[in-house]
Amino acid sequence: MATSFESSAALHCATIVVGNAVTKLEGLMIVALVADAEVRYQRTARPYVPLAEGCWAEIEIPKFGEPPPLAIDVYSSVSGDHARLHALSLLEGLRTQTAWNLRPDFPV
Repeated sequence: MATSFESSAALHCATIVVGNAVTKLEGLMIVALVADAEVRYQRTARPYVPLAEGCWAEIEIPKFGEPPPLAIDVYSSVSGDHARLHALSLLEGLRTQTAWNLRPDFPV
């Protein structure tokens, strides 16, 4: 699977906003648990969780120690619809397995 830093292909992104105070590490581990996948490129600047062929999730933390929200960016090398579909699937999985305050940052 090509990731954003391994591919020059156009990428599509759908963002899930988490309104809770969650660290990047906690977020990645929970996303990996929900997706039944492993965090890849751990201990790098761009760890990610694969979701499907050509689709993965990365977590963006607020800059300069700002409070929430946290952003879970779902990237797709396939299409915007592909990114949104997997973002909504991940969002539903997170809603059933966490008490996080979640919302998509794209029209549904």
